[in-house]
Amino acid sequence: MSNASRADGATTRSGSTSGAVRVTFAFWITLVGTTVPTPLYPLYEMEFGFSSLTVTVVYALYALGVVVGLLVFGRLSDQIGRRPVILVALLLSVAADAVFLAAVDLAMIIVGRVLAGLSAALIIGAATAALAELISPRHPKRAATVSIFANLGGLATGTLLSGIVSDVAPDPLRLPWVIVLVLAVVAIIALRGVPETVRERSPVTLRVQRLHVPATIRGAFVRSAITAGSGFAALGVLTSVSGLFLGMVLHETSHTLAALVVFVAFAGAAFGQLLTRVLSSRAALASACVGLIVGAGLLAFSMWMALLATLVLSAAIMGVASGVAVGDGIATITTKTEPQHRAEAVSTFFAILFAMLGVPAVGVGLLIQSAGLRPAGEIFSAVVAVLALVVLLSLFRGDRTRPAH
Repeated sequence: MSNASRADGATTRSGSTSGAVRVTFAFWITLVGTTVPTPLYPLYEMEFGFSSLTVTVVYALYALGVVVGLLVFGRLSDQIGRRPVILVALLLSVAADAVFLAAVDLAMIIVGRVLAGLSAALIIGAATAALAELISPRHPKRAATVSIFANLGGLATGTLLSGIVSDVAPDPLRLPWVIVLVLAVVAIIALRGVPETVRERSPVTLRVQRLHVPATIRGAFVRSAITAGSGFAALGVLTSVSGLFLGMVLHETSHTLAALVVFVAFAGAAFGQLLTRVLSSRAALASACVGLIVGAGLLAFSMWMALLATLVLSAAIMGVASGVAVGDGIATITTKTEPQHRAEAVSTFFAILFAMLGVPAVGVGLLIQSAGLRPAGEIFSAVVAVLALVVLLSLFRGDRTRPAH
């Protein structure tokens, strides 16, 4: 090999590494912006005079934005390239940050959350694909690991950042957004150095992607979707009402503490996805079910006894269980589905997860209005435990009915 060829190869590798770092930062900061409001909801309640039900509805609208974005724009980066879609996601993230920064009423909060949901939907697919193409194909697990920590690490960091800043700095409803907005602008500038990995473009065709579950994996898909969906429902409820629980029941005014509960849950989810690499599919799903049952029991106990320690422990356990279930579902789809149906199956899986992230939160909000916060949390915990138990029993039933060889 000539010296020029070696130099070109080294330059290409250097450009790919630099591009992967920049995409990771863009992915991370976009997801950071989606969870900044979490510990601030009690402050928004006081500032704009809305109820705890409104908080859960606002959170559900974010999840709706993600679902709509996934279904309508899921194939966009295949058509126009990864970098343009990542850029649009960052611009939407900046717009959402700016809306929150200038917010003077509930309507602006809702607009900001919908924009944040769309930005997350766009960057999840485009950045995940870009990282898989920029990081060496010889290390596919490395790309998956980076994607997991950019995604879930961003979700965990956003809530912790705003919690700490709002406790130690003046103007807690403004300063966190200034920080995130500035970092998102930096990500936009840094995107100029990212090489485009899509060589062949195609005309843009925006239509709602068809939801489809291949018959060959239907049983496994449904079990994974129910388990992961239950875990996402738990994460959604923790995200939307943990601050209210700490303030109303435990009389804790620290926003950092409220942020820590959600941080622990999302950090656990990142760790849980990594565990699927050492667990068989059946062991992963069974472990996730047991984790959700235990976590839901601890959550109900926390609500009943008004205990902080068990609330944090339940967040950690349910986070890990959710991550395991999601990792198992993705592995099932990618290894057992024909390539021509893979994108539809993945979109269907994530559409279910994000619907479960938002809709149950609204249900809990309605329960809070009618029965109070603690009974609502106890009822929700029971529903999560029952769903996980149903899946767990179906796994054992499948073992008994499977013919011996």
